[in-house]
Amino acid sequence: MSRSILTVPVHRVDGECATPFQDLLAVEEPLEIRLGGKTVSVTMRTPGHDPELAAGFLFTEGILSAPAQIQEVRSSKNAITIDLKPEVAIDFDRLQRHFYTTSSCGVCGKASIEALRMQGCPVLPAKSTTVAASVVQGLPKVLRADQRIIERTGGLHGAALFDAHGKLLLVREDVGRHNAVDKVIGAEFLARRIPLQETLLLVSGRASFELTQKSLIAGIPILAAVGAPSSLAVETAQRFNMTLLGFVRDGRFNIYSGASRIQ
Repeated sequence: MSRSILTVPVHRVDGECATPFQDLLAVEEPLEIRLGGKTVSVTMRTPGHDPELAAGFLFTEGILSAPAQIQEVRSSKNAITIDLKPEVAIDFDRLQRHFYTTSSCGVCGKASIEALRMQGCPVLPAKSTTVAASVVQGLPKVLRADQRIIERTGGLHGAALFDAHGKLLLVREDVGRHNAVDKVIGAEFLARRIPLQETLLLVSGRASFELTQKSLIAGIPILAAVGAPSSLAVETAQRFNMTLLGFVRDGRFNIYSGASRIQ
């Protein structure tokens, strides 16, 4: 079984004094995600909750739409294979073109937002979950208290799903912030709880377009980030009526979109 934490010998230097020390590192290893016998993606991740990561990735990328499409999930070292039911058809040629394009640095923001619309990403309803500002202010403390690996290594991103009252539902960690989000969404997808209309997602880093897109696909109405949002994340949130919060820390936060959901 893969470990999430690795112990390594180091020398800790303090002034002119260097002493031997055993440091703890967050493990980073590749994960190959397969559909049947074909590789769809390879991502660098922290081992743990790999089936959730694979399912979340395939769902948020629009490859899977329902857990009922899955016949079996098989795990091997650094690989997850998802076998689909015989009646489920996948256009692998389209998938190859899709992942080549989305990994390109030349994709413009408006093309990305248009791709979301074409993928069927819903505009979130105006009247939905509301959250008290005091609840939002307390979320980072709850996330930090439940991030077991980062407390020991300091090297991971966290994603936490809360209900509208601030109750913690799920936490996942990973070296990649998008992987942490995929693990959360994948867990809910496999548990058949999508869309997540009555929830709030908090991420430990910044809010990128990719995290905004994944949250929208899962139907999450409120995305909060400890760090800053990107301009494209804000534009996307505004386009799809998502509430986007940034700099959620030290008892403060900024509302970049969807202020009506914050009381």
